[in-house]
Amino acid sequence: MTRPDGPGSVTLARVQPSDLTKIRTLSSPTVSADGRAVVYVVSRPDVDENRYRSSLWRLRLDAEGSPEGDPVRLTRGTRDSSPVHSPDGTLVAFLRAGEDGPPQLHVLPAGGGDARRLTEHKLGVSEPVWSPDGRRIAYAARVPEEGRYGTDDKVKPDQEAPRLIEHSRYLSDGLGYLLDRPSKIFVVDLGALPADDEPDADALPEPTQLTTGDGDDSGPVWLAQDRVGFVAARDGRGSWRPDTLVSDLCSVDLRGKGFQRHTDGTASVGGALVSTDGTVVYSAGDLGASGQDFVARNAVLRDLGRPEAPLTDAETDHLACAPALGAEGTLVAALEHRGDTLVRDVGTGHVLLDGHVSVSAVAVGGGVVAAVAGTRTSYSELFLGRVGGRLAPVTDLARHLTGTAVPLEPEELATEAADGYPVHGWLVRPTGRAPRKAGHPVVLMIHGGPYTQYSGNLFDEAQVLAGAGYAVVLGNPRGGSGYGATHGRAVKEAIGTVDVADLTALLDHALTLPGLDGSRVGVMGGSYGGLMTTWLVGHSDRFTAAISERAVNAWDSFAGTSDIGWFFGDEYVGAHAHEQSPLTWADSIRTPTLVIHSERDFRCPLEQGQRLYARLRRNGVPTKLLVFPGEGHELSRSGQPRHRVQRFEHILAWWAEHLA
Repeated sequence: MTRPDGPGSVTLARVQPSDLTKIRTLSSPTVSADGRAVVYVVSRPDVDENRYRSSLWRLRLDAEGSPEGDPVRLTRGTRDSSPVHSPDGTLVAFLRAGEDGPPQLHVLPAGGGDARRLTEHKLGVSEPVWSPDGRRIAYAARVPEEGRYGTDDKVKPDQEAPRLIEHSRYLSDGLGYLLDRPSKIFVVDLGALPADDEPDADALPEPTQLTTGDGDDSGPVWLAQDRVGFVAARDGRGSWRPDTLVSDLCSVDLRGKGFQRHTDGTASVGGALVSTDGTVVYSAGDLGASGQDFVARNAVLRDLGRPEAPLTDAETDHLACAPALGAEGTLVAALEHRGDTLVRDVGTGHVLLDGHVSVSAVAVGGGVVAAVAGTRTSYSELFLGRVGGRLAPVTDLARHLTGTAVPLEPEELATEAADGYPVHGWLVRPTGRAPRKAGHPVVLMIHGGPYTQYSGNLFDEAQVLAGAGYAVVLGNPRGGSGYGATHGRAVKEAIGTVDVADLTALLDHALTLPGLDGSRVGVMGGSYGGLMTTWLVGHSDRFTAAISERAVNAWDSFAGTSDIGWFFGDEYVGAHAHEQSPLTWADSIRTPTLVIHSERDFRCPLEQGQRLYARLRRNGVPTKLLVFPGEGHELSRSGQPRHRVQRFEHILAWWAEHLA
C-alpha cells in the first residue's frame, strides 16, 4: 500500500508508532533452588493510560528443567517487579508499586496467593535479597532529608529549603538530586511477623536500618547469616568518599556495626554474588592510574578469595548484564560479541547460548540456567536449559507482533574503513517494491554510549523507520563495545576521527547495494549518536536532513551541567574539548536539522539542544526544536508510552518532509 506519511513505497508489512503497545518485555528471572520453577516479569506499554503494566509470571519445570505446561500469571498487580525466590523456594519476594506510589517490598507464596506488604518507605525500596536461612530480607531504600520529598505535608516541593551543594556528584538522570536522599541498607525480619490470627496480623514489621551517613549504599548481599554486604564509596574506616568513581564491597553486621571493606579501594565494584559454599564473586572495573579512566574498561569478575586471578578477560569480555551465581557454584555471564551476546559458564568455558540474541538478564538455580533475550523476531523471550547444556526459548511473546508489527529481517554488513579497519553493521530494508527506480531513501542511525553496541536483533527504532519505507543502516564504529576494549578506547581524545571513518565506510558500502537511493540520505542518533549526527552535518553536506537527539554538542557547558560532566568529558576528550565539540563547527551546518531533547535530561541537559537550535536559527538553517516535558535521557527507551509514540510521529513527519 502507498502511505501518505512515508516516502511512498509499496510494502507488505508496516510497523507503526502505535505498534509500541504490542511489545512485551521480560525481565528479572529467578529460578528456585530446586530448579523446579522460574518466575519472571512481563511488562507492556499502555499508551491509553500512559504507563507501563508489569506483573509476575511463573513457569513450572520438570526434573530435567523443561517446562511443565504453560506459564501462568502469578500476580494481578499492574506494577510488580524484581522477584526473588526464597532459599527453600516456598516464597517469592518482590516489589509492588501502587498506581501513583513508589515500590514497596512484598512477599507471596511461590505457588500463588495473596501478597503481604512488608515496607512503607516514603521513596520506595529496591534490590531485595533473602538471607541464607530465609528468615530475613535485605534491601536498599533512599532516606529523604526531613522537610523534603513529601516528608512534611506542609512543605510543597517548590517551598523546600535551598540546597547547599559542595560536591561535584550531586545529580542523577532519572532521579534528580542525590545528596539529600542517600540510599541505605535495611533488613526486615520475617520471623518477627505476627501470626495470621493475631489482632495485629496486618501490621507492617519494623525494619532495621543497617547503614547511615552520607553517600549511597546499594547492592545488598548476604555474605554470611549475620553479615550484609553492599557497594559504597567508603574508605577503610567506613567514611564516605565523595566525587570518586571508586566503589568497594563493604559489609556490616545485623546491628549495623563492625564495618569492613573487602576490596582494595582502587576499582569500580559493581556488585557481588554469593553461593551456598561461601564463594563470593564480584565485578570490578579498572580505573587506571588516575582512578578516573573509565573509558572502555570492561569490568572483570573476581573471586573475593582470590582477587588477583580474574575470572573473565578485561580486553574481550564485556558484560551485557549482571552475572548469576548458582548455589552449586555455577557462574554464568552474558557477554557482548559483535553485536550479539553469548551466555557462558565462566568456570568451564561452555557456551550455553549464542547466535542472534541480545541477552538482558541471566539467573541460575537447581542446575537450571535462565536467560532473557531479544532475537531477530522477538523483543524478549525466556530461554532455559541445564548447566552444561544449551538454552532454548520456552516463551512465545513474538505472537503479539501480528499484522502490521511483523518484524523485518536485517542484512549483515561488513566492510573496511579507509585505514583498513574492519567495520560491521546491519541494514534493515522496507519490504516490497522501492518507490522509484533510484530506490528507498536511507537513514544512517548512530548509537549512543559511545561504549555500547547495536544489534541486528529486533529494535523498535529501526523497525518503525523501515516500516515507513526507509532503509536503515546501523553500525558499530570504533568507540563501541562488543569488539574488544581496544576497539572501544580508539575514540579516547579522538572523537570525530576513526568513528567518522567507520560510519562513512559503512554508509558508503550500504549505498552500493541495490534498492537504495544515495541521493536521499538522512542521519540520526541520540546521546553520543546525537553528537556524531551534529558532527557529521558540520563536516559534510552529503546528508539531506538530520535528527540530533539528546546530544552532547558542547563539552564546556556539559562539564558544568551534566550529572556525569565532572569526569566524563575529561576522559573522552581531555584537552581537546573545544575542537571535539560539534557546536564549534555548527556554523558550517547547512543541513535541515531536527533537534530533540527532554526537559529533565540531566545526562545531556536541555541547554545542549537549545544552543544548537539557536545557532542554526541564527544562521538561517531549516530547523525545529522538539522538547518533551517531564522526560529524562531515557525517553526513547523507557519514557512515558504516549511520549514515545509522539516522538516516533514527529520523526516520521520530519523524514517525510525532507526525504520523501
